[in-house]
Amino acid sequence: MTPDSRPTPLSGQHAQLQAKMMNFGGWDMPVQYQGITAEHHSVRQSAGMFDISHMGKFLLAGPDLRAQLQLLVPSDLSQLVPGQAKYSVFLNPQAGILDDLIFYFDGYADSGIEQGKLIVNAATTSKDKAWLLEHLDPEDIGFEDVSTEKVLIAVQGPRAIATLQTLTPTDLKAIRPYRHQGGLLFDQAAWFARTGYTGEDGFEVMVDPKIGQQLWQALLDQDVVPCGLGARDTLRLEAGMALYGQDITDSTTPYEAGLGWLVNLDKGKFIGSEALQAQQEQGPERQLVGLQMQGRHIARHDYPVLAEGQEIGIITSGTFSPTLGKAIALAYVPSPLAELGQELAVLIRGKPKLPRWSNLPFIVVPNLEKLRDNRHC
Repeated sequence: MTPDSRPTPLSGQHAQLQAKMMNFGGWDMPVQYQGITAEHHSVRQSAGMFDISHMGKFLLAGPDLRAQLQLLVPSDLSQLVPGQAKYSVFLNPQAGILDDLIFYFDGYADSGIEQGKLIVNAATTSKDKAWLLEHLDPEDIGFEDVSTEKVLIAVQGPRAIATLQTLTPTDLKAIRPYRHQGGLLFDQAAWFARTGYTGEDGFEVMVDPKIGQQLWQALLDQDVVPCGLGARDTLRLEAGMALYGQDITDSTTPYEAGLGWLVNLDKGKFIGSEALQAQQEQGPERQLVGLQMQGRHIARHDYPVLAEGQEIGIITSGTFSPTLGKAIALAYVPSPLAELGQELAVLIRGKPKLPRWSNLPFIVVPNLEKLRDNRHC
């Protein structure tokens, strides 16, 4: 185990597979097993699985749960139906992004109490918990943190759903993208969410630890490839998905980060709404853009972006895309320069390298547009 990190309930499985491990968000997590490129291709071409048990997992309940959460996110949760999920963000008063999250609306208990789940980032779990407890009415909203009590496994790729279906009587095809429901795995309770962080179709499955260990082995037996954080990063970047702490932070706003589709200013006031209103009227000063590097030069996180020899922006994420066979990157640049065709350079090892502009996402896989459309709902 890496120093100062906690194991997930699947740590024994990672050790058996001789995974390369690292401390990520306070958790001992696999970076890779057989290699990032091979794992990446397995998800794009067949099926891969990820241990994402490190993610924060909160269970919430209350008579006005969605109404209270409405004050903390820019998205409109009021129209969600039971079994629907919504991607959104927590904001500070300056409209900086405190974290991105998915809210899963479970529906109503027998007494009419609204119920739901929040899945947040591992590194921000404690911060998010404190933020929620500070702003939610403790007399009305029940809050349970099950982050360390549940296994969460993502199964992603063209073959993911068919493979997972062989292990459960729950009709997975009936669960549409960005929908979720309870079901059974090995005759035990399980929760299936048709969401993910790869751009591919698939499910994220939450179960008790022993069932999670059994699921991991059953998927291995069906030749589903175990994948680490390295492949998860290359996959999400190809799909144009932001990484909290790099592409979005508490000093970037949804409008700057290309997440304006999350914002519904008509729903009423929420934390950050005044700042967003002003930015909408004036326009953001900077924007997140996509770049493709020429040759084998990789623009890494924090590399400077230049215009006419002057630093005008910064690379937030960059990697080599196994699907495209090219280096890709996200960068913040001033809005007047955030148009295709503007001549920019990236400073790599002291030398300016000329990128090509790229629309986002960098790739479009068969299910990506469907998934993106549903998370916009």
